[in-house]
Amino acid sequence: MIQVENLTKYYSDLCAVDHINFDIQPGEILGILGPNGAGKTTTLRMLTGFLHPTSGSIRVKDYTIAEHSLEIKKILGYLPESAPLYHDMLVYDYLNYLADIREIHKDRKLIRIRQLADLCAINEVMHQPINELSKGYKQRVGLAHAMMNDPEILVLDEPTSGLDPNQIVEIRQIIKRIGKEKTIILSTHILSEAEATCDRVVIINRGQIVADGSTESLKESVSDKKFIHVSLQDADFKSVEKTFSTLEGITAVSRIEETDHQLDVRLDCQTKVDLRADIYTKIKQSDWVLLDFHQEQRTLETIFRELTMESEQ
Repeated sequence: MIQVENLTKYYSDLCAVDHINFDIQPGEILGILGPNGAGKTTTLRMLTGFLHPTSGSIRVKDYTIAEHSLEIKKILGYLPESAPLYHDMLVYDYLNYLADIREIHKDRKLIRIRQLADLCAINEVMHQPINELSKGYKQRVGLAHAMMNDPEILVLDEPTSGLDPNQIVEIRQIIKRIGKEKTIILSTHILSEAEATCDRVVIINRGQIVADGSTESLKESVSDKKFIHVSLQDADFKSVEKTFSTLEGITAVSRIEETDHQLDVRLDCQTKVDLRADIYTKIKQSDWVLLDFHQEQRTLETIFRELTMESEQ
């Protein structure tokens, strides 16, 4: 549905987006992740036609952004990080005003406003001034704004930025409901949000894509690093370090905690091979008592940190 090829954007001498490529399938919820300043917002603004790329191409269905910007905007809904609301208006009046701008026929206008009020869970604030709403409700009104023309594609820039945990969950649920019928692209630096909401994530750092895939596939394929925690009784760190360092694939042995009777260590493994059987064999051959032995579960957060920190080195 959307193809991005060699998309690049310079601000003077600063390269904000550097020759990125990705496709988005119909009905997909795609999360664009990255630290602040990575190029997420610039990418979304180019996708929506608000910024012209320095080079590269964007194709949406049968349209190109260079030649058919207006046609693309007609099938897009866009919610920037700061929702562009008229704060002195009542919520209902604001949505009615937007419906007029979108040239929604008067016979359908009230129906559409009611649909959006239900979808975005704003029925109870429809007759309140926007400036009296909480930020969570303002974001919901912003979503209703972006959805007014019933777009095929919805683009959301940091939709949960600045919200409290309850509001984040509420917005996330709304996005997932919308995602059953729409293609959604959202940017975020809240990793739990991406993991809970998105079918696929693209991680951007310094304007370049450093990973692209589902969260599960990223956990399996991004890195061969594994961390194994071992708790032992009647063991001293020097002998433990010497024993495990002989195993091929273990790059470091770190002391986590040591008391009179217990030693906790972390084994850094850089290999595709599962070393747990070999580690257990080494423990059996010693006089140590095994208290705990587990492999650290990789999370999107650890992958994100590895990718963004490694690319900065």
